[in-house]
Amino acid sequence: MKVILLAAGRSKRAKPIEDKNFLRFCGKYLIEHQLDSLQKAGFTDIIVMGGAHNLQQLRKITKKFTNQDSGQIIVHEQMKLDDGMAGAILDASKITGDDDIFIVSSNDVVDQKAYDLMFKASQNGADSYLLAYKVEEYFPGGYIKVDTDSSSESHGQITGIIEKPGEGNEPSNMVNLVLHLHKNPSELYQTLRETSSDRDDRYEVALDKLMKERKFQAVPYEGYWQPVKFPWHVLDLMDHFLEKHTDDQPNIDPSAQIAASATIRGNVKIAPGVRVLDNAVIQGPAYIGENTIVANNALVRGSIIGKNCVVGYSTEIARSFIGDDCWFHTNYVGDTVMGNNVSFGAGAICANLRLDEKEIKSGEDHNKVSQTTGRNKLGPIFGDNIRIGVQTSIMPGIRIGSNSMLTSGLTIAQDIAPGKFVKAAAPSQDLEILDNRAQLDPNARDEMKQHLTDD
Repeated sequence: MKVILLAAGRSKRAKPIEDKNFLRFCGKYLIEHQLDSLQKAGFTDIIVMGGAHNLQQLRKITKKFTNQDSGQIIVHEQMKLDDGMAGAILDASKITGDDDIFIVSSNDVVDQKAYDLMFKASQNGADSYLLAYKVEEYFPGGYIKVDTDSSSESHGQITGIIEKPGEGNEPSNMVNLVLHLHKNPSELYQTLRETSSDRDDRYEVALDKLMKERKFQAVPYEGYWQPVKFPWHVLDLMDHFLEKHTDDQPNIDPSAQIAASATIRGNVKIAPGVRVLDNAVIQGPAYIGENTIVANNALVRGSIIGKNCVVGYSTEIARSFIGDDCWFHTNYVGDTVMGNNVSFGAGAICANLRLDEKEIKSGEDHNKVSQTTGRNKLGPIFGDNIRIGVQTSIMPGIRIGSNSMLTSGLTIAQDIAPGKFVKAAAPSQDLEILDNRAQLDPNARDEMKQHLTDD
């Protein structure tokens, strides 16, 4: 059996996050966590489907998994990304041949037992198996119709599937998670080639046709499930990985240097090379990445901090996901998602609560309607390679695109597109947004950081 791991998406709904596969949770990229789960369940022959935008990095990351005693991992390019899931499967079929296939989304996170359930199901007699999850409220995904008559021999058999039926039109309360196992998939490939759709549901339409001829079995699953569709889902996933990968007591690498006056409390994991300076406090759950400095009087709680960061003097980071190479000094960062290589000037603030304390909305969909987040606490969302000037405040749910600079003393209450330089326009002090022409050298900080680490 061969796994088709779908990783070619362009993360459009998650912007300004550049690629969800490369978000690092507790020291591992999301794609690495998914590969680990598959291999632990016994799926060892894996085809990772990427796109031109991420093939190189996928190949670099998956190299460490190719030294297994059995099986192999191949990174293969999906040629037409607009063909979606159906296109990825057909491109993968050039490698899978007639082997049974197990289709998995790289951006749907489930417990290990979900993979174990699917591996066990593969030993049974149905033609296809779909992981089925019961929902209490509408979810914009694929819904399945299942025979629930316990007296019937076809109990649990899937008789239909509808992608995004709209609230009130659901055929059941069961959604299919993208863990799909197909035996003898040649008929699936042929049906995909013959199927077309005006919506992004060509794969689901093909399955619905096949369900009239082949036996599709639901595999009930009640464990953890977190899709990563929007940037605030990163915070939900962060909580999951903090619970899974930290201990009840601090786990501190022997190479880390912890000042006697620092306080580390609860389930905190500290990676190699970390320095925690005088009077700093780290309150679990928390993860501090390699070679990061948590400086004097800083407070980190409920957060993941990436590697090579500086949480500078008197900075508080609360319930936030922080990427690699991020720098702070006397800042507040709450309920925020941040990419790599982001730097805050002194006194810059991330607001995370509306004055009326109501639900925060963020960004716009294709209908120019702000997206609901389900959160009444949500800070800004940052891409990569961003500079924030001193005393600048960024309002809740605002998205700051990659490769942008925001100068000092601003209040940012609107999304900023990638590659912009933002300053106040005289005399009105309205924001003036220009193209950013500065080029950031990712190695320029090495000398500055050396001064921080010198005794």
